[in-house]
Amino acid sequence: MAEQTTQGSEQNELKDFGATSMKTADGVIYTLAIIGQIEGHQVAPENVKTTKYEHVLPLLAGIEQSEEIDGLLLLLNTVGGDIEAGLAIAELISGMRKPTVSLVLGGGHSIGVPLAVSTKRSLIVPTACMTIHPVRMSGMVVGAPQTFAYFQRIQESIVDFVTRNSRISRRAFLRYMMATGRIATDVGTLIYGKEAVACGLMDGLSDLGGAISILREMIRSSKRPPAEGC
Repeated sequence: MAEQTTQGSEQNELKDFGATSMKTADGVIYTLAIIGQIEGHQVAPENVKTTKYEHVLPLLAGIEQSEEIDGLLLLLNTVGGDIEAGLAIAELISGMRKPTVSLVLGGGHSIGVPLAVSTKRSLIVPTACMTIHPVRMSGMVVGAPQTFAYFQRIQESIVDFVTRNSRISRRAFLRYMMATGRIATDVGTLIYGKEAVACGLMDGLSDLGGAISILREMIRSSKRPPAEGC
């Protein structure tokens, strides 16, 4: 009966969060998928695939505290979404002590960029695309100096986070963000796997098998006893 209950819980977890645990010879890896639109304080339409930050935040806190989980594999295929929600998730992942690896599949657009670089190792498949663009908001916006100052501060937070958690320089990231002619009818840049690695935004090209192998090696290293001093 206990086994059936556990299996049912895991199936519900997989259905609700796009997450699952897998046991390897090196330890237990928790796989979390960030897909579709990252939903923040406003509820997205029912026909939009979303990742809800109120589900992800406590889930990540539980992973960090769990003695049964040894590492986190973050799978990304997101169009972006709520800036504050995305940054909250990214900051939480960045502060985790356990081994973490991200793999961008399909797309890691907009606020998905900070999420992609929030792990200790960030990987991307060659065909995946990432969109880097300035902060913008949809809907009614108050046309006041304070509004534009808020946009600027949020944008600075994103730039600081990305450059702090990757090898890309601030100058290069801003150049991608403010580029004209790289996106039709918009400002910003689309970059694919090889360019994302070449500019220092992502750590390397990989597929799923490679990402898991890297994470398993990180878990093995974290379990090795520290070398004794002379």
